[in-house]
This record gives sequence, structure tokens and C-alpha cells, in this order.
Amino acid sequence: MAAATAGDLDFAQFVNKLRSRTGIDLLQYKEDQMRRRLATFRDRRGYRTFCELYEGMVRDAELYEEFLDRMTINVSEFYRNARRWEVLAQKIVPELTATRGKLRCWSAACSTGDEPYTLSIVLSGLLRRHEYEVLATDIDKGALERAREGVYGAASVREVPKPILDRHFKARGDTYAVSEEIKRSVAFKQHNLLADPYENGFDLIVCRNVLIYFTDEAKDSVFRSFSKSLSQGGYLFIGGTEQVFQPDRYGLETADAFFYRKT
Repeated sequence: MAAATAGDLDFAQFVNKLRSRTGIDLLQYKEDQMRRRLATFRDRRGYRTFCELYEGMVRDAELYEEFLDRMTINVSEFYRNARRWEVLAQKIVPELTATRGKLRCWSAACSTGDEPYTLSIVLSGLLRRHEYEVLATDIDKGALERAREGVYGAASVREVPKPILDRHFKARGDTYAVSEEIKRSVAFKQHNLLADPYENGFDLIVCRNVLIYFTDEAKDSVFRSFSKSLSQGGYLFIGGTEQVFQPDRYGLETADAFFYRKT
């Protein structure tokens, strides 16, 4: 086994200090990807070592928020993998509403809000406003602030069908603003999937294209927590680059591509 380098020790100290102060455990993310991303951030902000970066983050709240933005993957768009949203609308939601009243939905690691707003738009086409609620969470405070603003560039809405774009968005130059009706239907809250407690009683959890950045151990923990958070017969909806291996380990069964039902 190769001896640890000064750089390895520096990063390890950074990880330990960060975990002690904030509860964020970088060891639950794939190390090579995370370390490269944060090294680029460190160098761009003019720090020689990760420990110097940490001290800077302690002194400067804005730098800490920049760090959170850098460590998370805030790449999203409305109706990403549109066919999956069709399955949600045509199969999953009708099945859920046939057996329960108000749907309680959670968009986990929601980034800048494209996903929970898409979810609310889909639900609004099938249900009345009082028949569903959407909670959206992310670790990144800056991303949540942008989500609450609800203003997006053209690239973010390129997959939105035109009738839906015309109904639920207002064009403002080169940007599109989500309607106030849809904005009011989503409650945003800061939450760390790898450290904070999970709420229970959800009928649908949407968490897409995030878990691929976690270690296998972290993914296992998240899947177990998601399963506990789902009501009986509830669904977990994950991304097109992800898969739950041996879903029965978590009390889940495959219902459709990227959809898992709690048994």
C-alpha cells in the first residue's frame, strides 16, 4: 500500500474538520470525483491547501455557500427523460390515487427546483390543488434560493411541451418564470440526505441522478431510509443512470423502469 502523501493528509484533515463542524461527510461521496471537483474550487479561490480553504470557509459564510454549490451537482432540467414522466402521469399517479386521498410527495436533492416543479405540473394536470403536496429539499442553500425564485434559462425548459410551457411559464426575455400557482404548490427546505433525519408517510419520493455520486455504502443507507419514509404501496422514482440492485433488500419491488414500489 502506498504511503499517504501530504496532499492525502491535507484532504483527510479537511474532511474530518468539515464533518465535525457541519455534519457533512465527504467520505460518503465517491472520493476521486469529489476531490477533483473541490481541488478546482480551492485553486480557483486562491487557497494552497484544503485546510486553508476550510479556515476560509469558517471566516466567510459566502465562501461556504459557494463550497456547497460546488460539491453538489446542480445540473437539472424540466421533464428530464420525458418518457419517465409520462409513466408517472399515466400509471403511477392513477394507481396511487385509487387507494388513497391526498398524495404526499418528496423531491429529494432537488437542486434548483426543475424537478419538483415538473412534479407539481404533472400532478396539477391530474389532481386538484388540495389533493397533493410537494416537499422539495436540497443541501445547497443557494440552489434552494434559485428554486424559490423559479426563473430558468431556455435550456432548462427545452423538453417542456409547448402547451404546458404556455400555461405554466411566463417568458421574460431569454428566461422563463414558473407560474405563481405552481410555485405555491412546492415547499422548499434545506436537508442533507446523508446526515439529517427523514420524514415519513410519503406516497412518492423522487430522487434522480444524484445517488450515482455516492459510495455504495451511502447509497445503501439512503435506499433504506427512503423505504422507511415511504407509505405502504408508495413509489421511489430514480434517475435514468441509476438502479436499485436487489430492491427486495429494502422492501421494494420493481414496478417499471426506474420506479420501485414499497411492498
